Amino acid sequence: MKTKNYFSKLAVAILFLVFGFTAKANNLTITGTSVSGSNITFDISWENSWNANVAPANWDAVWVFVKYQDCNTRIWAHAGLSTVSADHTAGSPLQVDTVTDGRGVFIRRSALGGGNIGATSITLKMTIPAGTYNYKVFGIEMVNVPQAAYDLGDGAATSTFNSISVTATSQSSGLSAATIGGAAVAAPATFPMGYNSLYCMKYEISQEQYVDFLNSLTYDQQAAHVVNDPVSVAGTYAMFAAYYYRNGIRILTPGNNNAIPAVFACDATAGVENNTNDGQNIAMNNLSWNDLTAYLDWAALRPMTEMEYEKISRGPVGRIANEYVWGSTTINAVNNGVTSNNLQPNESYASVLNGLCAYGLNSSNVGYGPLRCGIFATGSSGRASSGAGYYGVMEMAGNVWERVVSLGNASGSAFNGTLGDGTITALGLANQATWPSPTTALGTGYKGGSWNDYGPSGYEQTSNRAVSTTADAARQYSFGGRGVR
Repeated sequence: MKTKNYFSKLAVAILFLVFGFTAKANNLTITGTSVSGSNITFDISWENSWNANVAPANWDAVWVFVKYQDCNTRIWAHAGLSTVSADHTAGSPLQVDTVTDGRGVFIRRSALGGGNIGATSITLKMTIPAGTYNYKVFGIEMVNVPQAAYDLGDGAATSTFNSISVTATSQSSGLSAATIGGAAVAAPATFPMGYNSLYCMKYEISQEQYVDFLNSLTYDQQAAHVVNDPVSVAGTYAMFAAYYYRNGIRILTPGNNNAIPAVFACDATAGVENNTNDGQNIAMNNLSWNDLTAYLDWAALRPMTEMEYEKISRGPVGRIANEYVWGSTTINAVNNGVTSNNLQPNESYASVLNGLCAYGLNSSNVGYGPLRCGIFATGSSGRASSGAGYYGVMEMAGNVWERVVSLGNASGSAFNGTLGDGTITALGLANQATWPSPTTALGTGYKGGSWNDYGPSGYEQTSNRAVSTTADAARQYSFGGRGVR
């Protein structure tokens, strides 16, 4: 999300400095930001939006949240937003959906339809104390996953759950370990099983989104979520020793005295940062569980569970033995050695095939890595040719590993779906008590495989649980993730 405008405005003797951002997964842009009293106004636009009453009968949305910086302390905080719908306004064809905790809002189509959303004015009412602030408005593309029963397990994939149906009764009463199978522990009624409705990030966290996260942290918080110290000289890569595995995040301005935070930027093609070929839209990799959960807590999202992963991928349709997330047993491997417009917002793969998936390399060659978020989707692609899950969530298989809360042990089953609150600890840790520990990752696992899996591994299969109970707190060049709410 690049800065689009920077200006000052004097209002009631308070100086407001306002930042607007843009991201390129579906050309999401937030521009023209202004503040008047407790209201913040901006224009939002994005492409390939939908609201459908036929299968999968869902919609996409943008999760919008606001950060504000005290001009005296220079520390960023998460702005509360009114939970009263009438306090917010949206121009046609959009509406603002509030959430009970006021940590953000969902902006989506107000009526059935599809296509691009042109620049549309949004005004949100903030609930923050009076003061002198800078502001940043953030947006993350999400997909609605409706409440519905679904098939869990497929009877064939490695370590699959038992082939059962997860229903309203399952969610309200819990499931025993024997019923779930797959060497899992019992799932209490508080564990998110996927039956209830939720929103899921449409894409994995991108490198640009991770830069936005880093640039709103203190020095100590930044130091917890990069490999190289924030005081390193300008041009130092943040997550690797050099430009490895297609990760181009670098230090633009070094931090100072272990107190003043650094400024980070995308600069995959070293030179002028944040050019169109600097990899902003490449999926973020080398994330630890600590990194992922801090990002999700900061964005007021939460981790997904391995049961939710199957619901998001398969939807309410019947299971197929050894199926992949796009609903078939066909898979075709793609890597950045055969893509065009590399590192650009239109990075693409020319062939139209069903089951396209970024996997199959089994290579430690530092020149390879994850692809652009949403790379296989076009204006005419379907679920199978874009590699999407049932509801339209992209890259649930391949690219980077999805990190999930696992039913492999009691630490995972204790997770109750608590949402992030927009804040993290002074040392940069997620601070949600029921989430698996950010430092040990006990109670977590992996789903969906990555660009670095040599096929046919089976990891990309919807019900494959070969490593869904493998807790690993370390960073690795194929680890990424996304969140839900």
